[in-house]
Amino acid sequence: MSEKDVAEVKAASSPTSSTNADEAAHTIDPRVERRILRKLDLRVVPMLWFLFLVSFVDRGNIGNAKIQGMTKSLHITKGNKYNMAVMVFTVAYVVCGVPANIVFRKLGPKSLSAMMFIWGLFAMGQGFTKTWAGLVACRFMMGIFEAGFVPGCAYLIGSYYRKDEFLRRYTVFFSAAIIAGAFNGLFATLLAMADGAGGLKGWQWIFVCEGLITCCVALVSVFLIVNWPEKTKLLTPEEKAVLLERLRQDGGEVVHDRIRKHVVEALLDWKVWLGVLTYIGAEENASAVVAFQPTVLKGLGWTSTSAQVHSIPIYCVAFVASLSCAFLSEHLRQRYFFALFGATLTLVGLAIEIAQPHSDHVKYAGMFFITAGAYVTMPIMVVWTAINVGKGYKRTVAFGLVIATGFSVGMGMNCLSIACMTALYIGLRLENKKRDSKPVETTIEPNEELSGENHPAWRYQL
Repeated sequence: MSEKDVAEVKAASSPTSSTNADEAAHTIDPRVERRILRKLDLRVVPMLWFLFLVSFVDRGNIGNAKIQGMTKSLHITKGNKYNMAVMVFTVAYVVCGVPANIVFRKLGPKSLSAMMFIWGLFAMGQGFTKTWAGLVACRFMMGIFEAGFVPGCAYLIGSYYRKDEFLRRYTVFFSAAIIAGAFNGLFATLLAMADGAGGLKGWQWIFVCEGLITCCVALVSVFLIVNWPEKTKLLTPEEKAVLLERLRQDGGEVVHDRIRKHVVEALLDWKVWLGVLTYIGAEENASAVVAFQPTVLKGLGWTSTSAQVHSIPIYCVAFVASLSCAFLSEHLRQRYFFALFGATLTLVGLAIEIAQPHSDHVKYAGMFFITAGAYVTMPIMVVWTAINVGKGYKRTVAFGLVIATGFSVGMGMNCLSIACMTALYIGLRLENKKRDSKPVETTIEPNEELSGENHPAWRYQL
């Protein structure tokens, strides 16, 4: 955050508070820091975690509706119509990722609630549609309005924490997707028991009820989502001054204007594109798990309900693996090898599935590897890319690019993920080596041109 933000906080407080805030901003008392982090950990991440949980339920319920009779009702049992209904969401999500995140940055954190309410309406619309075209239209509109949500949440979390604190918080936030995957199936099964009530079939009740929940949560969240750090009322003046100072020290000045310049910088940055390709490789497998795992498990001979129950252990293992790797990665300040570990787990799982073992138990085991690996790699890649491009609109665009974008195809994408993360790791090491070879002037005054990664003292995180 800028010196101007710190000055505004001082001016808004009493003379005594101003003195305390001024001293705190320069000394950064560790006790005050710990108090700030406790407050942030209780208010910033939990609310966004819950919103993401609801978001992911809406995104993944099409797989549960499928095995409850949706494809038969909409006459899409043949051809690739179901795959197209799944894919159209991703297309809209990718295309609108960057512009939606820029809109979020301009309108502020409360815009997350508006996005959520609108896509909740379209989520309900899936339950009332009578045709495949109607389903596709609803999925496409959901993709548009969800495109800025996760990148926006990631940016909001990252705006409050330093680079060495970000990964753990983001992974906790991202774990909502894993929890949703674990229990969404059972919840959907319970909703489907309303089959015939109100003239709606079971799969329709899944969409209607979960969409309605989304809209209600969105309305409440308007009052609970935190504002930007420089505008937050969560902290005392002294605490706010310390927060802004520690963020300033962590990433230099945050430039909020000249959007076009920072968009172009992000689009031409090799680090961002390697992060994008790596994330795509991991996300491809995670999306396949969400959309097709219930069908795959049912194909192993289980009933619809049993298939949903058997998916729970898969997600529980992924939950433990994701959080464990995130905490170790941040503690050791090493991202590459943990991201590589996740991609390797996915590769093992895909190899098991491609080998077509005769044992259903072995096929089931393969799903554990695929799911855990994807959920280890994705949050690490999001944060690793973000902390290496500074802050402000460039990070906003980077989040939008990275987050927005069959088993054999999955293996190919996973190999691409491994290759790109390796190239990113090597490139960052070479850049750091080049910077280490140049002397750093300690008297450089902070300015826009020398902020973030442009500053001579900046070193990329590995």
